[in-house]
Amino acid sequence: MVATPSTMLTLGTKAPTFCLPDPRSGNDIELNYSCPSKGCLIAFICNHCPYVLHLIKPLTLLCNHWNQLGVKVIFISSNDIENYPADSPLLMKELAEVNEFKFPYLYDQTQAVAQNYQAACTPDFFLFDSDYRLFYRGQFDDSRPNNALIPTGTDLRIAVERMLANLSAPEIQKPSLGCNLKWKKGNEPFYYNVKV
Repeated sequence: MVATPSTMLTLGTKAPTFCLPDPRSGNDIELNYSCPSKGCLIAFICNHCPYVLHLIKPLTLLCNHWNQLGVKVIFISSNDIENYPADSPLLMKELAEVNEFKFPYLYDQTQAVAQNYQAACTPDFFLFDSDYRLFYRGQFDDSRPNNALIPTGTDLRIAVERMLANLSAPEIQKPSLGCNLKWKKGNEPFYYNVKV
């Protein structure tokens, strides 16, 4: 496990579009600019990462709530399943069902979507406004698996609340920290070793 920070994609960046399979439904889910929403949260996670498992329950509760409020929520797993079979689509489906996701959890087999978002770690959060412009990127909160803080989602929650209230983006945005995304051999993107 290598603790890796977010790359902190430039605020205002237009959300890269994609179409990915949903292991639960068997359908392809598309993100494009014709999908009306009050905002869109893209989260790169995986099944086995201790940083993800540390916050999965409060994260799911918040995301299910935001989804009901009209914020499109999409989780994506981009890890190399050949070397990390715990992140297979079958186990993705199981994780989504056990945790009662009310939103899709998609499989990025080619890792192209992760590259387009400059995702670097799990979890890695990207919150876009209703115009699909990046409003917030960074951590869920200050809690980590190895500290005594209880995960509450303070940072991400404030960002969503400000976005829904048509306020400005949070001035302080701290990088997320988690396991490095598991790239296929030769697939490491240009930003892989970028330090924030």
